[in-house]
Amino acid sequence: MSEHNLPPAVADTLQRGLADMGLAAEMAPPLLRYLALLHRWNQTYNLTAVRDPQEMVTRHLLDSLAMQPHVTQGTLADLGTGPGLPGIPLAIACPGLQVTLVESNGKKARFMREAVRQLQLGNARVAESRAEALDEPGQYDQITARAMDTLEGIVRVGGHLLRPGGVLLAMKGIHPHDEIAALPKGWSVREVVPLQVPGLSGERHLVTVTGP
Repeated sequence: MSEHNLPPAVADTLQRGLADMGLAAEMAPPLLRYLALLHRWNQTYNLTAVRDPQEMVTRHLLDSLAMQPHVTQGTLADLGTGPGLPGIPLAIACPGLQVTLVESNGKKARFMREAVRQLQLGNARVAESRAEALDEPGQYDQITARAMDTLEGIVRVGGHLLRPGGVLLAMKGIHPHDEIAALPKGWSVREVVPLQVPGLSGERHLVTVTGP
């Protein structure tokens, strides 16, 4: 195991993945520190079902970062973020982005506060709350949710957080035709972009939804 308490091959997998995605190699050290902390806490608190650090690189870090080219500067609320995915990798990748990590589970919120402190992420904060109870209406340029709900469900619980002209960036697997058809009146899809995640099999799409 390395100084990060991770197998040495984990760093190699991450660095190759970042290179394949055209992302800066300088992001690797803070991402590895975050992954090591997540791996350590996960042994006690069961923060994620993914236990293998190599698998965490692909399914957590690289999968989260696949949406980075589509994120703009400004403010972003990551709803139902769990242990900080994709919010913490995005905060590392985008220093000019102000990220609010929204999570109601106390153990996961405590973990994220510790991760934000250790990584000195001045552009990330934790909101220990359900998305629908977060009293910050119209405060965000973007909201995202990686595995939280259907598009309609995300809009229902988090749509109030978007400023006029803001967007929902939703991570999905296969093209969500049925979910798009079920969007509430006034909400529409701007684009659906296929994403390529190194080492990840299966389809990934990013759905951009605009509000009324």
